[in-house]
Amino acid sequence: HTEWRGSGLRAKLVGRGDVRVARIEFTKMHGIGNDYVYVDCFKQSMAAVDAPALSQVISDRHKGIGSDGLILITPPTKDVAADVRMEMYNADGSRGKMCGNGVRCVAKYAVDHGLTKAANDRLTVETDRGVLTLVVHRGSDGKVDRVRVDMGPPILEASDIPVAIPGHKGPLVRLPLSKCIPLEPAAWMENCRVEMFMTCVSMGNPHMVVFCENVAGVPLESIGPFLERQNIFPERVNVHFASIQSRTEATMRTWERGSGITWACGTGACAVHVAGVLEKRLDSSATIHLPGGDLSIEWPEGEGTSVFMTGPATEVFRGVWED
Repeated sequence: HTEWRGSGLRAKLVGRGDVRVARIEFTKMHGIGNDYVYVDCFKQSMAAVDAPALSQVISDRHKGIGSDGLILITPPTKDVAADVRMEMYNADGSRGKMCGNGVRCVAKYAVDHGLTKAANDRLTVETDRGVLTLVVHRGSDGKVDRVRVDMGPPILEASDIPVAIPGHKGPLVRLPLSKCIPLEPAAWMENCRVEMFMTCVSMGNPHMVVFCENVAGVPLESIGPFLERQNIFPERVNVHFASIQSRTEATMRTWERGSGITWACGTGACAVHVAGVLEKRLDSSATIHLPGGDLSIEWPEGEGTSVFMTGPATEVFRGVWED
């Protein structure tokens, strides 16, 4: 790994108006291109650092380290039975409850760096969605290279996702876009054969899934932020366009709330798979292709039961960020 030094961080101390010099050891990691800066809070305190502000600074791909956000790996909350805790911030500083690619990297770091013994290659990670159970797979060098995550059951009730549609209860499957989003049909929609319906799912964070035939042609840079901030999504939403290749294969692209276009979204891949199953397009196990790579998703028992996600986790480099 390459040791790297960056400068430019001036982290505000909590409760203070002044600015102090900060020195933070970090590890850059990614799950199929969904990259975050990870800080090991077992060996250094971040209590005095404004984490949302830090995430904005370091995530900048021109003036910072460059990432989709910041993830703190901390001891679990008192009385919570877990090996480690994940605290996640998007690139705009907003707090995220869950990150599928991020939690796999947390597991890799925790095992490879000795934060947990991972008995039988299992460990538990506390997230803002709850405690998740993960199984790690090791490569020939003994390091973790793939992780299987029990993501918990998908949340399908409209008010719990949340999606604010007066009078609607139950799952939001193939909801006509025209009923809730002021969206005029455009040429790209016809060219991409976009279906004017959405299915909404939460995997601890809210997602909307729209199926089409040509995901590459969707202008995510403009339609993504427009859909993310529609009034029906009180906590904003992650936007996914997906196409189906077969009963066991789909391709997707993502606009993530708080981060923009990303190479991958683990919870989003789960949401696409769940939407595909609910719409009877996909089988209970499928490979989801994302710009950064592939994820294997399983929803073997259907509604009320867990979704399982399996994919790689990669450490890129370690460094020190200081000013």
